[in-house]
Amino acid sequence: MSISPRRCGKEFIVLTVLSGPNIILGLKIAVVAVSLLLLASVAALALGKIRLHGRINLAFFILTITALIAFEVVIRFINPRAFDYFSDQDSRALSIHLCFSVPSALLMPLMLYTGLAHRRTAHLILACVFAVLWIGTFVTGVFFLPHTAGH
Repeated sequence: MSISPRRCGKEFIVLTVLSGPNIILGLKIAVVAVSLLLLASVAALALGKIRLHGRINLAFFILTITALIAFEVVIRFINPRAFDYFSDQDSRALSIHLCFSVPSALLMPLMLYTGLAHRRTAHLILACVFAVLWIGTFVTGVFFLPHTAGH
């Protein structure tokens, strides 16, 4: 069920606020914000504050998963036509972005588990893979996805 943009009132306001460009802009802001948390987590680790590292990672995990779920709800149920403005090039950029972001999202619970279970070797291996995937997620999400229609 989607809300028709021809309706007046609250439905139109929801669609205007949750338009494709606004969704992408919001996701870019979210990616930058959680990336700063990730850097804080690495800094805590470098300072030997392992417990703080774990707490920041837990916050990173919760915020990232919450953003992913909210994004899916918006594009699947509230405004499924949000990205109709995408050109073929934009769709390709989104596909490349998803090649990084989906595997990184799948790795997050494993990283959380190995960290909490003190499985250091597995955690470090996953951390290296995750770092590469997150850099790809950041670069493709922030710099290549269009947050304006008709660019």
